[in-house]
Amino acid sequence: MGREADTIHTDKGTIGRLQALIHELRDNAKVLIHLQDGSTIQGIVAVVPTTQTFVDADGTEGINGVVKLIDNDRPEWSATVSLDTIARVEHLDSVVYGTSQT
Repeated sequence: MGREADTIHTDKGTIGRLQALIHELRDNAKVLIHLQDGSTIQGIVAVVPTTQTFVDADGTEGINGVVKLIDNDRPEWSATVSLDTIARVEHLDSVVYGTSQT
């Protein structure tokens, strides 16, 4: 993963929200992610996301993160979603504390 991100965050409130989302995005959880733009994306969490330090186009350092989704019915498909674009996570199964795929 590159060190650059389109958006970064430095305020504690937003960083706390990103970290709270991580707890909802466990390995192997089947989720419907509602994005802030009103769209949705459905998939299985491939790897538990983490917040990381990135820099934006201006060189400002801050925090963001991504979650990678896969779909067993479409093996060629995957999606990477920036945590800061997520409005809410809807669980489509009972995985809260998932198991590793490795």
